[in-house]
Amino acid sequence: GWPKATVTLIGPKSFVSMPHDDHRRLRKLTAAPINGFDALTTYLAFIDQTVVSTLRRWSDGAGEVEFLTELRRMTFKIIVQIFMSGADDRTMEALERSYTDLNYGMRAMAINLPGFAYHRALRARRRLVAVLQAVLNGRRAATAKGFTRSSRMDMMDRLIEAEDERGRRLADDEIIDVLIMYLNAGHESSGHITMWATVFLQENPDIFARAKAEQEEIMRSIPPTQKGLSLRDFKKMQYLSQVIDETLRFVNISFVSFRQATRDVYVNGYLIPKGWKVQLWYRSVHMDPQVYPDPYKFNPSRWEGPPPRAGTFLPFGLGARLCPGNDLAKLEISVFLHHFLLGYKLTRTN
Repeated sequence: GWPKATVTLIGPKSFVSMPHDDHRRLRKLTAAPINGFDALTTYLAFIDQTVVSTLRRWSDGAGEVEFLTELRRMTFKIIVQIFMSGADDRTMEALERSYTDLNYGMRAMAINLPGFAYHRALRARRRLVAVLQAVLNGRRAATAKGFTRSSRMDMMDRLIEAEDERGRRLADDEIIDVLIMYLNAGHESSGHITMWATVFLQENPDIFARAKAEQEEIMRSIPPTQKGLSLRDFKKMQYLSQVIDETLRFVNISFVSFRQATRDVYVNGYLIPKGWKVQLWYRSVHMDPQVYPDPYKFNPSRWEGPPPRAGTFLPFGLGARLCPGNDLAKLEISVFLHHFLLGYKLTRTN
């Protein structure tokens, strides 16, 4: 149901435009490498190391940073490592610049003229395809010559080797569109939510103190022989998870999505004919006082009760097309906030 202009940027072979059966097949092929227990355990060590080194670099530097810009660079470094391990700094910088241009054009007016965001985004898409195709060519050439990779398999490797029940493998354009979609989602949303969660924590000293106390208790429970955080430690971050959920409700970066009716359907007495497109405005749900009392108050404690009713909490979408990277995103955000709460503070300069 997404507009053609958006599909052109993300790619016709990505999740956003796939019919049901193709979507289910591709989601099945990519689910375990993103949110599976083994995958998250592997990713956690790199996320932990990257967060620690990034915070240390900020504090050892000139003392002033563009917070969102730096967070986006950090989350992009993490997501590229997960999907294309071994990418050099030059490739990383080229990809990050292109993704910034691509994201600005995602919901812009589709005006393909120089000076407009959509025109820049189309150029960025062409650059991204070229870079990813070059990496793919290199991987396939190395495999043909019998070389084996010394590092663990990344997402690109898994997509190259993935086979469905009929033995059909993904073509290069399918792999590239999937990577463009995942890399964009994992870069932009995680950076923004991490920023806002940090801001809200600093603006609410009582919430900050409670979240910090939880992280200190977790640190005391870690055995001296353990290096870094484990998924077991992550599962203990219950109050921090509430802070993140409240941030997701409050600012909801993915504020809108599009769907297409596959049959005639009635909503509140109104007919939506088959084939018509619907725009879902998530923010109106998250700010509904009948669902969330005092919705404009940042209140993580509202998540202490039973889980929200289906259809009332939509930061990652809903149903069969739920964001497949939701657990990875929360893991990233939690690790950053864990280290920030324990050892850092920010002062806003403007």
